[in-house]
Amino acid sequence: MHLLKNKVVFLTGGSKGIGFECALKYAEEGAKLAIISNDQASINRALSILGAPHIGIHADVSNAQDIRNAVAKTLDRFHQIDVIHNNAGIAYPSKNIHETDDSEWDDLFNVNVKGVYHTVKFGLEALIKSHGCIINTSSLVGEIGQENHAAYSATKGAINALTKSMALDYAKYKIRVNAVAPAGVWTDMLEEWGKAQNDVEGIKHYLDGIHALGYCPSGDVVADACVFLASDKARFITGIIMPVSGGAELGYKKINQLETI
Repeated sequence: MHLLKNKVVFLTGGSKGIGFECALKYAEEGAKLAIISNDQASINRALSILGAPHIGIHADVSNAQDIRNAVAKTLDRFHQIDVIHNNAGIAYPSKNIHETDDSEWDDLFNVNVKGVYHTVKFGLEALIKSHGCIINTSSLVGEIGQENHAAYSATKGAINALTKSMALDYAKYKIRVNAVAPAGVWTDMLEEWGKAQNDVEGIKHYLDGIHALGYCPSGDVVADACVFLASDKARFITGIIMPVSGGAELGYKKINQLETI
């Protein structure tokens, strides 16, 4: 049984990292994908693995016209959109807020938050027709914060608030809105963040240690949660921020298991 048979998923940031893991799982469960990315090379790689009938669209989620066009191209190809998954995001810079300059602040909010605004603004009519759903990729840091990462954490807090408010606004259309909130997940973006801290091994030890289950996972664990939220199995679930975190939010582990938190 395919949980997403014949559903059309409009997936931003779907060509690499957590997004591509989600793309693989969505396709496995029978969905048709429109993968939105500003990186044409990674779109080409993703489509070479996924194959037909999926499509890739080069677009910047922070650009309104790009997303208007991407929605139109998706509808032209598939005639419907059942799921909008707002996964595109950036995590840089990793700085205190007083060290973050205007352009860095604007980039973070334009991609991570305004991107959600654009996909919903231009995709809502299609979701109303399909009684579809919205999934936002958030982060545990949006709830608990993160040292040396204030602006990024703020964008994820904004996504959490948007998720809950949109769930209320769009319930009348039978549209569900939920978010997934990982702690650490090994992606290229996270590895680059680790390198920026100048302590790759220490970061790996830290990321394994913050999860109660004892390891930092790959993106497939998030993808499985997203498949569930996109499916009819989650038909009465809306407005939640689902931790996919291995228990990282439950509290400190014993000090001898983790040197620093």
